[in-house]
Formats: sequence, C-alpha cells, structure tokens
Amino acid sequence: MRLAILALSAALSAAALAPAPAAAQRAPESFAPLARQLLPAVVNIQTTQALPGARPGQRGPEMPQLPPGSPFEEFFRDFFNRGPQQGPAPNRPQQPPRRGQSLGSGFIIDPSGIVVTNNHVIEGAEEINVVLQDNTTLRAEVVGTDPRTDLAVLRVRPERPLPAVQFGDSDTAEVGDWVLAIGNPFGLGGSVTAGIVSARGRDIRQGPFDDFIQTDAAINRGNSGGPLFNMRGEVIGVNTAIYSPTGGSIGIGFAIPSNLARNVVAQLRDGGRVRRGWLGVNIQQVTDEIAESLGLRNGTRGALVARAQEGGPAAAAGIQAGDVILRFNNQEVREMRTLPRIVAETAVGARVPVVVWRNGREVTVEVTLGELPGEPQQAAVTPTPPAAPQTLDLAGFGLKVSGLSPELRERFGLRPEARGVVIVEVVPGSPAAERDLRPGDVIVEVQQQRVTTPQEAEAAIERLRRQNRANALLLIENAQGQRWVPLPLRPGPANRG
Repeated sequence: MRLAILALSAALSAAALAPAPAAAQRAPESFAPLARQLLPAVVNIQTTQALPGARPGQRGPEMPQLPPGSPFEEFFRDFFNRGPQQGPAPNRPQQPPRRGQSLGSGFIIDPSGIVVTNNHVIEGAEEINVVLQDNTTLRAEVVGTDPRTDLAVLRVRPERPLPAVQFGDSDTAEVGDWVLAIGNPFGLGGSVTAGIVSARGRDIRQGPFDDFIQTDAAINRGNSGGPLFNMRGEVIGVNTAIYSPTGGSIGIGFAIPSNLARNVVAQLRDGGRVRRGWLGVNIQQVTDEIAESLGLRNGTRGALVARAQEGGPAAAAGIQAGDVILRFNNQEVREMRTLPRIVAETAVGARVPVVVWRNGREVTVEVTLGELPGEPQQAAVTPTPPAAPQTLDLAGFGLKVSGLSPELRERFGLRPEARGVVIVEVVPGSPAAERDLRPGDVIVEVQQQRVTTPQEAEAAIERLRRQNRANALLLIENAQGQRWVPLPLRPGPANRG
C-alpha cells in the first residue's frame, strides 16, 4: 500500500510540474473581411524598358510551333501580337526598339501616394506605372532605392486620397502566426493567399542584412514587393523572394521584416538615400576551436574581429584583431551575421558601448560610428624593408613557412605592405590542408601575437604546447582578406628545413 501511495504521489507531482498544453489560436472562419479591408491599398506595378541589344527593325522572337487547335495557340498569338510588328517588310517604316514589360506588386503607406515595393521590381525601368484595385493607372516616379535591402519607394499623384496600410511590429510575429500575402502573381491582379510564419531570421545569402521572415503563404512571380499582413491588418513584411526549383510556389517564401523596412523607407522618403552606421571591422564566426583557443566562456557566441580597418571607427576606439564582440550598444551578438545588421541600424555619429572579449576577460570600449561607405575602403600602409628569407617546418601542422622576400612576394602576388610569415608548402591531408591553408597564405599572428619571422611563429606555438593548449589560433591573410584559423596542437619539436 505504501508503494502505491508513493507512486500516486509521484505521479501527481509530475503532473503538477508538467507544462500546460499550449492553447492554439483558432483560424478565422474567413479571411474575407480582412482581405476586403486590405486589397484597395495593394497595387500592381508595371515597368517598361528597352530590351538589351534591341535595334530598330530587329526581328523579335518567333512564335513557337504548336499543334493545330492547341489551347496555347491563342495565348501565344495574343502575346506575340501585343508589341509592334518586327522584321523587315516592303514599305514598312522603321519600328522603334523592342520594349519589355515586367510586373510586380507594392502597397500604399500614405494616402498622398507613397508606394513601397522591391528595388528589383523597378530597377532599370524607363517607365513605371502603378495600377490601383479599380484599374486606375498612375505614372510613378522613384523617390529612392536601396539595393542592399532590395527596397524602393515610389510616388504617384492621385486626384483623391488613396487607401493606405501601416507597418506593424515584425518582432512580435511568432512562428505559427497566421499571415496574409496580397500581390500580383503572374500579372493576374490582386490575389490573396494565407499561411503561417514558418521561421524567423532566415539568411538566404541575398545581402549583409538578411533577416527574412519565412512563410508558407503562396508567393509567386509578380508577388515581389507586395505586403505580408498579420491578422490585425498590419504590414509585418515585404514579400521579396521564393525558394523554388520550378519557379512556382512550393510553400517557401521570404519577406523583409517590417522593422527593417520601416527604417529604410523613412530614410528614402526623407532624403532619397539610406545612411547606415559603420564600425569598420572584418569579422568571422566563432567556432568551438576558436572559443577554446581564446578561453571564451559560454561557448561559441559573438563575432571574432579578423581586422580592424585602419582609419575606421573600431580602430580609433581601440578594438583589435582577435577581439570577440559580445555586445553592441547593449544588444547581444549571438552570432557573427547579426552584427552587421545591428550596426547598420544604429544612427551615424552615435557613441555606443561595445563589449569585447580580450585576453580572457570582458572589456568595454566606446565607439563613435561612422557612415557605411558605398565601396570598401582601402587601408594605406607604409611598406617596410622585407625580412630576410628563412624557412622551417611547423611540426604537427603540415606547414613549411618562410620569411617574406621580394622573390616570394612576386611568386605569390603578395601586397607590398603584407607582414608576417608566408606558407610555402602544405602537406596533403595535414591539419593545415584540412582547414584550406595554401601556399601564399601569410601567417600574421599566432594566438593574437604578431609574428614576422618563422622563428617567432615557432616560439609562439611551442609556448602554447607547454601550456597544454588544444589549439593554436592563427591569423591568416590572403587575397580574400583575413581570417582566424585554429590548428590542433600535436606534441613534437620543430624540424628545421
């Protein structure tokens, strides 16, 4: 009996501690009321441009050969007959260059006629028209574009105030929330699709500020630039891209979060361009091996500084290569790719605290942000006389290194200002080869200490071995820039070559 009572007591305690089942939000009986409210503020965008290489009198594409009575015959005939007739003919005047049309979507954010869309929808257009839900067509002018986030702002001049929608807070959108996508798929006109937020913070390699909302609401060609709505009728995203091997929707679409778009759109409206904060660092991801080499607590987090650009805000504030940026302006940097976005969203000229991991402890520095330049800035360094060539093996790494010389600089195409020791040989299958080190790479630092001769590199590595460190952290420079590479330490003396 006692055992039974104890078992029952344990079961009741476990039940009390178990989390209550989540209450799922019921889907609305119909999306019709919301769609009816939002559709008038969503527009179709038509652009026209001359086709590349088109010349007066040039023959256009031929209509494909189709079986008699094919259901596509009338469609293609109508399509190919839309433009001016091409090709030479007796007594036919010269025709203007062929012009192409593309279609996209957008949405009105101000009754006076401010429209938001994607930059790629209107890029290179000679003429832009905005078509309202009632088929009214208005000529549009470009207020400003931002290719880095693929956003654009247009202005139309209506005779009366237009229906408009507002940006919502995309940070409150959770995975599983219902959303509506409205746009102009395949040029069919205003179309509504429903789905959920499938994921947050997606990086689809479109740019340095990727932070996309993923949704399974059907998004197709022509939906680009259209809004993604929450159930309160607020824009929480700008539909921008799809993943599809066929070109059609397979339920994986991506939208720019409204909190990113709102800031960009506001700057484009005010000044026609976007000013972004600039820190001036080259960064890389912190791996387990790098974290161990630096004694970084709490695992792989932050952004490892491979280089603080000379003359940049970070260098002026004292941030160094080898620092790991843990917090920027009181925001946690959980992984490398979040830092560029956080910095870019911070006002130019702002003075912000930056917490870095350096020499086994946290250090706070104050940085005054600059403005992100349009092109990467080139650092100017005064060259010094080259070191005398000396060569040795770095035991256990599979590397042979040498001091820099004019001959090696010419052989590997090294910059005149390059400093360090150059890798002249990599043993196939070695730890160095596994980490993609190659002849011509330059070792700039070992465990955050500058090295200028092979002997200095060897001595730094031997010190790490005596400390029983698992890895040696090398700062490697090549034509692609600088990066930190951890190499596992193996016992054994260096063999001179």
